[in-house]
Amino acid sequence: MKNHSFRTEDILKFIIPSLIGIGLFMFPVMYKDELTIPIAILAKLLGNLLGDTIPAIMTAIITITALATVLTKIVKPSFTKRDSFFNNLLNVSIFWTVVRVLAMFIAIMTLFEIGPEVVWSEVTGAVILFDLLPVLLTVFLFAGLFLPLLLNFGLLELFGALLTKIMRPLFKLPGRSSIDALASWLGDGTIGVLLTSKQYEEGYYTKREAAVIATTFSIVSITFSLVVITQVKLGSMFIPFYITIGVAGFIAAIIMPRIPPLSRKPDTYYNGEEKEEKDLIPAGYSPLKWGYTQAVDRAAKNKSAGKFFRDGGRNVLDMWMGVAPIVMTFGTIALILAENTKLFVYLGMPFIPILELLQIPDAARASESLIVGFADMFLPALLATEIPSELTRFVVAAVSVTQLIYLSEVGGVILGSKVPVKLWEMFVIYILRTLITLPVIALMAHLFFF
Repeated sequence: MKNHSFRTEDILKFIIPSLIGIGLFMFPVMYKDELTIPIAILAKLLGNLLGDTIPAIMTAIITITALATVLTKIVKPSFTKRDSFFNNLLNVSIFWTVVRVLAMFIAIMTLFEIGPEVVWSEVTGAVILFDLLPVLLTVFLFAGLFLPLLLNFGLLELFGALLTKIMRPLFKLPGRSSIDALASWLGDGTIGVLLTSKQYEEGYYTKREAAVIATTFSIVSITFSLVVITQVKLGSMFIPFYITIGVAGFIAAIIMPRIPPLSRKPDTYYNGEEKEEKDLIPAGYSPLKWGYTQAVDRAAKNKSAGKFFRDGGRNVLDMWMGVAPIVMTFGTIALILAENTKLFVYLGMPFIPILELLQIPDAARASESLIVGFADMFLPALLATEIPSELTRFVVAAVSVTQLIYLSEVGGVILGSKVPVKLWEMFVIYILRTLITLPVIALMAHLFFF
């Protein structure tokens, strides 16, 4: 066994930033009668400070992104050739260029209320620009700046070694993916996606692993779960509700990596290299000792504060410019379809016999809500508010939380990230998660409402 003796400076480099990262991203605190995390509090404080200017700021960011992308495609400025970060950020495919330009027009139309009302109304474009993007602006700022505390100072190496024997057999994932799930659960699903995307780009996850984590472990925060159950007028049942989504989500997390489309994702890395086993613990090491050794080695590589802030700043730009236009475009289109067509009603019809088989009252009304959540996670709760049956409202709320992938936020963030999941695959995963979790939730609902 190799004997490691570390400098005190390197040990502190691991311990102090990692503890700060845990405190910011994972330590639950009560704030104004809500259970949340410090990152979310900072985001909320900044949101309150900036107030009504945020939609204009986001419109400016989306517009600059679109114009810079078009300029890069046409002129190919020298700075994008010199710097791989800006090249990857701005030199995107024709499809994503069109999406960014479309986002610019939608954002401008919504901000100034010009053009067809169907685009900018309070139930379509305005939901994205005035309700969702302000949250993403502030969350992305602080999450991006402080993400290196979780990524660069050894915390993931430690958890990777400690939890491999749990995560591998159960979920076919590396131990470090547990951090992604924890950050999502306590903070926000988008944080989990961004954490996953960064680790995928850096070669820690294969395409299959990144896709599984982003679509299975970017779980809805405990705070938002409380909002959903309160919306359907069942706030007093939060504990049974959260137990239900925990059990259903756990079962889905075991099954989803083992079936297509996730099981068919290649086990190759971002750079195309074949998978190599990165979780092996050498002979003579305990998981704790190996994790600690790897963690301090990783922390020791951080030589300057400048790199920390540069990495954080680039994270923020990547999130703002890479993700916001995707969310603006796809979120708005999805809400337009949900509000102005019968698309989701028709798509929900096949679920009516399933709901009736599971003895869920008001099956027809519940079926529509099962599909509309693909557009926005809060829509099922809004639709279910007037359903008379408490049991049905409970089921709709729980299913909406365990479906995870909705285009107005997590789905849009996945599309805007480097995580290798296509739009049609997201919809298939969404349907599969619904089919897996619905019977579990229905069974538990019958127990609670017996």
